[in-house]
Amino acid sequence: MMRTDEFDFVLPDSLIAQYPPALRGTSRLLHVHGGTLADKSFADLVELLRADDLLILNDTRVIKARLFGTKKTGGQIEVLVERVLNNHEVLAQVRASRSPLAGSDLLLAEHINAKVLGREGEFFHLRFDAAHTVWEWLEQYGRLPLPPYITHAADGDDEQRYQTVFARNDGAVAAPTAGLHFDALMLQALRDKGVQTAFVTLHVGAGTFQPVRAEFVHEHHMHSERYDIPPATLEAINVARQKNARVIAVGTTSLRALESAAVSGELKSGAGETKIFITPGFQFRVVDVLLTNFHLPKSTLLMLVSAFGGTENLRAAYLHAVKNEYRFFSYGDAMLIERCKVVSG
Repeated sequence: MMRTDEFDFVLPDSLIAQYPPALRGTSRLLHVHGGTLADKSFADLVELLRADDLLILNDTRVIKARLFGTKKTGGQIEVLVERVLNNHEVLAQVRASRSPLAGSDLLLAEHINAKVLGREGEFFHLRFDAAHTVWEWLEQYGRLPLPPYITHAADGDDEQRYQTVFARNDGAVAAPTAGLHFDALMLQALRDKGVQTAFVTLHVGAGTFQPVRAEFVHEHHMHSERYDIPPATLEAINVARQKNARVIAVGTTSLRALESAAVSGELKSGAGETKIFITPGFQFRVVDVLLTNFHLPKSTLLMLVSAFGGTENLRAAYLHAVKNEYRFFSYGDAMLIERCKVVSG
């Protein structure tokens, strides 16, 4: 049985990127091909990809999911919307000195009356005032939910830079961060080379930042996330396969959507829910190459990339990245990982 401690590493706080680079696309890129590591720049991606390769991008858009407020008793609370259920109801994390009870009322951002309908596991089921939709309330009064390891409050720059240039489907509470490196010029340069692009949607939940706390990896339970594979994307993948071209997932979210939709053995288009937990030994059916950022110690995403590129290869890559002072996490540098043909732990 795999122990969670096998996916731990020492990361100096100084390597956690607190701000994005001045310009999109100017980050470093570590190319991981089996046991070979190559230090590159993100601009080198154009040379590393081939004509007819298919780049899969996650077009989810981060919503302003954080709200501050009070309980009817006057106690201070912080609400982080995890999922919008419909135009007036959400599932949310609620931080308070004492958890609010079902039936109690909350006042959020001094304008939004919300009622606690109950709990679903660690999340609270809230109903917002029907004067506006949840989307309208959040857009007007919510705050961008930066990850917990970023220490500054979100500002106007973050509202632009913690969003991909191709974001279009509202619903995420965390950005698909590998996509943050792309600007319009890079996407055009890839198209000019003959690289194809297609989209999936996976609305990233706050659980993406949670470390695995169980002693053994198999004891961890994943949060459910929504995804959608458009028919056009399925067709693009089929065309790539016919041309012996590679499928390149931009981000672990794109990979999780694709592999979830193919878990039965055949890739299918359409919407679904996934709790897929990818660990070493997983059989990948769709993705050949993964572009991703550097992930947290003991995280499910570190386990995923270890499954994809090989545990020992990724351990060496992370040691190399720390030694060479790559920037880590959401605003940090990127890795391009070739799928390891033998991915035993």
